[in-house]
Amino acid sequence: MKVFISYPPLESKKGFAQIGQNRQFQWFEQHSVIYPMVPAYAATILSNSGFNVFWDDGIAKKESYSKWIKRVFREKPDLVAIETKTPVVKMHWKIIDEIKKKLPSTKVVLMGDHVTEFPKESLESSKVDFVITGGDYDFLLLSLCNYLENKGELETGIWYREGDVIKSTGDFNHNHDLNELPLIDRDLTMWGLYVENGNYKYLPGTYTMVGRDCWWGKCKFCSWPSIYPKYRTRKPESLVEEIRILVNKYGVREIMDDTGTFPVGIWLKKFCDLMIKSGLNKKVRISCNMRFGLLKHDDYKLMRKAGFRFLLFGLESANQETLDKLDKGIKVKDIYEGAKLAKKAGLNPHLTVMIGYPWESYTDAKKTIDLAKRIFNDGYADTLQATIMMPYPNTPMYKECLKNHWLDVKPGEWEKFDMRSKVMKSPLTEKQIKELTSSLYKLFFSPKYIFNQILSIRNLDDIKYIHKGVKKVIGKHLKDFK
Repeated sequence: MKVFISYPPLESKKGFAQIGQNRQFQWFEQHSVIYPMVPAYAATILSNSGFNVFWDDGIAKKESYSKWIKRVFREKPDLVAIETKTPVVKMHWKIIDEIKKKLPSTKVVLMGDHVTEFPKESLESSKVDFVITGGDYDFLLLSLCNYLENKGELETGIWYREGDVIKSTGDFNHNHDLNELPLIDRDLTMWGLYVENGNYKYLPGTYTMVGRDCWWGKCKFCSWPSIYPKYRTRKPESLVEEIRILVNKYGVREIMDDTGTFPVGIWLKKFCDLMIKSGLNKKVRISCNMRFGLLKHDDYKLMRKAGFRFLLFGLESANQETLDKLDKGIKVKDIYEGAKLAKKAGLNPHLTVMIGYPWESYTDAKKTIDLAKRIFNDGYADTLQATIMMPYPNTPMYKECLKNHWLDVKPGEWEKFDMRSKVMKSPLTEKQIKELTSSLYKLFFSPKYIFNQILSIRNLDDIKYIHKGVKKVIGKHLKDFK
């Protein structure tokens, strides 16, 4: 069986679509892609099981839609698997119908957080054959392909049609053992397409994902707890072995582990000790997602010694009422202090700031922006980004929007959930939101920041990273919020 793991090019005046490994969809002015971990695992598992797998990321390859669809028609795959997100699901429906019209025997599969919430919608709105729910696309794609070759029964979590009747195998299973996964076949999945992600300071860089997905898993705005309701990780030894191969075989110099929140406690200590003992801490830099309010200074120091460099933190609000409403599980005081502790340990904190809540006034939103500015100006954050609060339809936040009549768009206007403009009623105007977000990015051009960046230069990598950051701010962030 010939299987395509596909990201069809989505041509739009808005820019490039970022779908893979992305919890919140965005269109970007500049080409920007992230290595999609779970589909890469799927490709590896299928290949190891004897299926003929083609890694078909037309977005990462910067292909035109015409070139991409012609290849699909020419190769006639038996199955095409496509990951989708809320703002582009309608575009994917049209693509699926085009494939099915030309290649009626080709099976097409949709997967992702949107179709997990609305599996029936895609089966009713397009000619898609199967919808995989939950986040374990890898395990379920293997189950589906085996089923299509009469090698087993379908796992739970798969929707399909039987004639004109839409059916389901039941709720998806989130108990797969991640330690059973093989290491990703980086050659099969064309890892070189993704080596210049903007987070990397040292090239080439790549991604890993040791856990699914966040051990807190309660934030009401996050779309991934719905597809990963149970936190699971591989063993720390497994990640260290993966890093060893990435360093020795592929020459990787920086790794971003995109687990929703990196494991902590005993797991983190063991991982750090193994990195130090193996000497890998001197060969590669590690980045990860982290939460404020848990780790102590000694934890951050150990991480720095183990090779960690870049930590991504969410700064969703500087208002305790908002943090409580979001079930964030932290206090406002944890934010400044946490960034300070990480920076003092020699790490590079990154802040992701969010504004546009229905209950927050301009004064409330400005309070959040001001806290981010204070942390940044005090030197406790090296980089930051701002996003508009987006209530994706598989989140508790979306359900609250329906209950409280907060939505400012019509039901099913999914294309408007692309973070280009607000979709919730808010005391803030569009102009105020964009002014606040743009004001954050202008911090990168302050004399103090420029002076500190000059002082931080130690080698050519530092110069390249600063240059890349300036291009990113001018060419992407400021334009994205213009």
